[in-house]
Amino acid sequence: MHRELRGSELTRTMLKCGYKKIWCAISDESDEQAIEENEGNDFTAYIVAFKDGYFYCTSGMQWLYAVPIKIEEIRDIKNDCWYYGWYHRYKK
Repeated sequence: MHRELRGSELTRTMLKCGYKKIWCAISDESDEQAIEENEGNDFTAYIVAFKDGYFYCTSGMQWLYAVPIKIEEIRDIKNDCWYYGWYHRYKK
């Protein structure tokens, strides 16, 4: 049976599989708090190791929780619900 990996568990697995630098939302409280405090990249870091119960980032700081995140360029918003109606109403 397949089990979905999420949050810090996914980060640990990715490190075991050979990923070298994983962009993560980080926290010492919980996975949920790591994601909630991800405003303005204040609490994000590249995670490079997990040992002795801590995640380590490229600056050497340790964290209890590290949730992998993905930042992508927005290429097309025509399919967004709010934009779709506006686009068709006002396009020239």
